[in-house]
Amino acid sequence: MSKPILPRLLNMDLPQGQSAFLWGARGAGKSTYLRSKFPKALYYDLLKTDQLTLFLAQPHLLREELLGISKEQKRYPVIIDEIQKIPLLLNEVHWLIENEGIGFILCGSSARKLKRGAANLLGGRAWRFTFFPLVYKEIKEFNLIRALNHGLLPTHYLSEKPQRFLRAYLNDYLREEIQAEGLVRNLPAFARFLDIVGFSIGEMLNYSNIARECHIDSKTVKEYYQILVDTLIGYLITPFHKRISRDLIETTPKFYLFDVGVANYLKRNVIVALKGSEAGKSFENFILMELVAYLGLNEIDIPIKYWRSKSGLEVDFILNNGKIAIEIKIAENPAPSDLKGIIAFATDYNPEHAIVVCLAARTRQIKTSDGKVIKILPWKIFIENLWNKQYI
Repeated sequence: MSKPILPRLLNMDLPQGQSAFLWGARGAGKSTYLRSKFPKALYYDLLKTDQLTLFLAQPHLLREELLGISKEQKRYPVIIDEIQKIPLLLNEVHWLIENEGIGFILCGSSARKLKRGAANLLGGRAWRFTFFPLVYKEIKEFNLIRALNHGLLPTHYLSEKPQRFLRAYLNDYLREEIQAEGLVRNLPAFARFLDIVGFSIGEMLNYSNIARECHIDSKTVKEYYQILVDTLIGYLITPFHKRISRDLIETTPKFYLFDVGVANYLKRNVIVALKGSEAGKSFENFILMELVAYLGLNEIDIPIKYWRSKSGLEVDFILNNGKIAIEIKIAENPAPSDLKGIIAFATDYNPEHAIVVCLAARTRQIKTSDGKVIKILPWKIFIENLWNKQYI
């Protein structure tokens, strides 16, 4: 029985002849989306060995083939999936855009190889879109515990045996294919690094400690994290450092994986209940995924930061230059000690929204001694408000 095709929020509304890049992690559903959205488009899939081999040897064949298409076919974009596998094809694409008015959708899991190889990125002629794992709004009868364990890659979320898919994803993609793309040379070291990555999620990164565990140097560890960011597998969240009165930690980033299911599989975690530190970390990762996807799908170009003082006061996510502060707690009734960080941030920065996202049954708010309002929101209400554009 085939799996249902879930509706996606991305809307690639392209004028005739307009080209676009579509980037997204492997397995997020890019190919399924494109085939559904553009059913009449010519489609080249460079995961197919015959097409990959043909164009690697003779990239000019793409131009020769497309010069022969009908005027009617030119109304639709030409889709090239996994474009990063053959950077030279971009020269042919560029020529066809300029001389034939053909529009392209160039799809891939990373622009890193293209940028490092000084590939032709079409000089602004192609719009950029990003594809994300599933979000709350795309899933009917959303199940949070399922999402934390299965993850939100469509095949994984829908599967009744996600462990097999997660194992294959890690073994076939994150290890072997990243090496095949030429992004890492020392695969055993990278494999050790991946085993450790899961335990660094949501934590301030100590590159020296991780390097010691992996038997490599700190510079290589930083490069490995950057590879995960460039291949859209992870996010580095840097500190919010607008200094006012507290001595803040200025430079150390935190790291989160793009998918909470992959993160839990790396750590060999199974979340059976919404309580405890591991469930809390997963819940935090999930909320970050919603924030990242919301900003990306709405083309809002603002960074997500975190705030932490040297005394240990912390707020998980800071957006819009301090106007939005979000603390994540996996509790129905967060304790006063859980609120110290966001209260301190509200006192120093007076954000427009100071929010604690938790498992509360109802919305409530508290006022600090200096009159600042902290909203306690059930997680579903927070996410619905987010997608209804109530914060940004």
